[in-house]
Amino acid sequence: MLFTRALRRDLINLAGAVFATLFTIMVTTTLIRLLGGAASNRVATADVLPLIAFASINYVPILLVLTVYVTVLMSLSRAYRDSEMVIWFASGQGLGAWIRPVLGFAAPFVLVIAVVAFVVGPWANRQAAEYRQRFEQREDVSQVSAGQFRESAGANRVFFVESISEDQSEVRNVFVTQFKDGKLTVVASSGGRIVAEGDGERFLVLEDGRRWDGPWGGSEFRLMEFERYGVRLESKGSALADQSARLKTTWDLVSDPTPAHLGEFVWRFGLPVSGVTVALLAIPLAFVNPRVGQSLNLVVAVLIYVIYNNLNGLSQAWVAQGKLPFAAGLLTTHAVVLAIAAWLFWRRTSLVRLWPPWPRRAAPPAGAGTAP
Repeated sequence: MLFTRALRRDLINLAGAVFATLFTIMVTTTLIRLLGGAASNRVATADVLPLIAFASINYVPILLVLTVYVTVLMSLSRAYRDSEMVIWFASGQGLGAWIRPVLGFAAPFVLVIAVVAFVVGPWANRQAAEYRQRFEQREDVSQVSAGQFRESAGANRVFFVESISEDQSEVRNVFVTQFKDGKLTVVASSGGRIVAEGDGERFLVLEDGRRWDGPWGGSEFRLMEFERYGVRLESKGSALADQSARLKTTWDLVSDPTPAHLGEFVWRFGLPVSGVTVALLAIPLAFVNPRVGQSLNLVVAVLIYVIYNNLNGLSQAWVAQGKLPFAAGLLTTHAVVLAIAAWLFWRRTSLVRLWPPWPRRAAPPAGAGTAP
């Protein structure tokens, strides 16, 4: 059918440009944020690109929902503005005729959204968490930046080194402070190196330095000079410390229905459902009066989507906190939006005036006189 082919062609051509724009904005903002973290030594420089990839996977469902919504909205708004919709209406195509081709256009997007939300997204979150935890669990010396004071992972040591060799095995002009059991230890050395023992233990061996020991806040310290002084570097396990629901597989969420897991399932389930809902919602919202312009309907459409997305997040939080039943959090928001979409369809296709509620008095014909 000519109508279906023309609409599908317009939607596909516009969807590529919309997704490319949204994806570029997302990658740019993520890159800026991660580069800032790398500059402040909160993210390893080598991990920036993998973290961008994992973040992109995690944002794909939201971007695809937005792509479907904006594409349908812009395509039909242009048809209204160019009077194409008038031609289709005059040829016998009602507004409901757009439902089937729009849902056909949105179906592949919804499928990808569901796969990413239920399978690929949790995997990407786990990989990103492992990269971040691996950086946080490095030995104390490997976290040190030359010329900067750095606190250890245990928050009981502060390191300062003037310079570090390229292979990170030797340091020069080291200053270390440690607080433990109410005692303060200060170590200053001209240099040192990292030594690995046969049992896997690693030590920082300092050379030609001094050590001061004394009570915290006291005025008496014991001074000791040394030629070689070893500090054991504690390395933590590699298991994920963050076991939040975002990192669990969908099967784990279903198998262990705790409030937090049910809340996460509400969010994942809502993503593909949102793809269908916004596609239907965009059809009546795309109405444009060519004499007035399209600013008002676009503002209303953006406002409705923002409220819809925030309500989905609120439902997730309430279910996770036990304030909202699981079934209500899973379906209520989407049912309300679908009801709004149905009302808008009826409003656009009905010939009954909703306002004012009383009939208007017809104007008398021109030139008609009054009865004697």
